[in-house]
Amino acid sequence: MTNSINSCTILDLPKIHNRAGNITALENNISLPFEIKRVYFLYDVPGGECRGGHAHKELEQLIVAVSGAFDVMIDDGNEKKVIHLNRPFRGLHIVPGIWRELLNFSSGAICLVLASALYQESDYIRNYTDFLNFKIK
Repeated sequence: MTNSINSCTILDLPKIHNRAGNITALENNISLPFEIKRVYFLYDVPGGECRGGHAHKELEQLIVAVSGAFDVMIDDGNEKKVIHLNRPFRGLHIVPGIWRELLNFSSGAICLVLASALYQESDYIRNYTDFLNFKIK
């Protein structure tokens, strides 16, 4: 797996401003670099808790802080980087083969995740040593 943390990018999502409030609409393969197959969100994360702690073999994700803020630590096995998400019109595109941990959730934070595939346990790498071995292959 050749993807590095530099393959992960912040996407500026379309934002339509209106005096009555803003809207961001996402469209498969237009505003997103992949087709959405699954959507889920994390909320009511207790202070000090960490989510994620895994990598995917083939799945791509877009992670968005739709409310509040949190950090995403990405790791390619050689280098790590922390990205702070706090705007609903900016998302972190995570490519396959990247370990991720979500941490430092603010009170009331909501994390939206758009995924390129349906849930498939066999795509997950949940052990960090297994992740490092996967990266060597």
